Amino acid sequence: MMTNLFSIFEPSSSIPSLPLNWMSTFIGLVFIPYLFWSSPSRWNLMWNTITSTLHKEFNTLLGPYHMGSTLMFVSLFSLIVFNNFLGLFPYIFTSTSHLAMTLSLSLPLWITFMSFGWLNHTQHMFAHLVPQGTPPVLMPFMVLIETISNVIRPGTLAVRLAANMIAGHLLLVLLSNNGPSASSSVLIIILSTQVLLLLLESAVAIIQSYVFAVLSTLYASEIN
Repeated sequence: MMTNLFSIFEPSSSIPSLPLNWMSTFIGLVFIPYLFWSSPSRWNLMWNTITSTLHKEFNTLLGPYHMGSTLMFVSLFSLIVFNNFLGLFPYIFTSTSHLAMTLSLSLPLWITFMSFGWLNHTQHMFAHLVPQGTPPVLMPFMVLIETISNVIRPGTLAVRLAANMIAGHLLLVLLSNNGPSASSSVLIIILSTQVLLLLLESAVAIIQSYVFAVLSTLYASEIN
């Protein structure tokens, strides 16, 4: 039962040495050229408003000297939210439910931030290990705790995103498996619950994308 349940997250559709399901990661890129040749629409204006708001917020978190860096984090948000939303459609593989995808996003960012910080702001990075006002007796423990919290950051980012994507999809699959054998009254309840869960998953798709991008921005702001 568990094998069949989690098989929806397996990239099994493939030809030799080329898993085609992972190509769903790039479906979001199909929508980008549309913005350049279509006339302005409400969806276009809404997306421009979202990206402008994110740019201002990330710029505030990073500071005035890193204005160009916001493009990277807005692009990161766009990639994740596209994959989260497209995963809600039937027969589209949800790549953000895999640690292979989420770790590929968080780990390079964390390694880059840490490398830049320790090479260019070594004294600040050492000072960041001991919060201000820490008693001398607790300093070794605080250094250990801060070091562990820094090391596990890419893992927590990756697991948070993947776990939230898996949890909602599993609930949808568990409910849909009971549909064929259910009576008419129970089927109506299942369909109503499915619609509510889809609305919830749409909200989770946006929230988790925002959380991933904001936390990445905060981690980048700490190295200055």
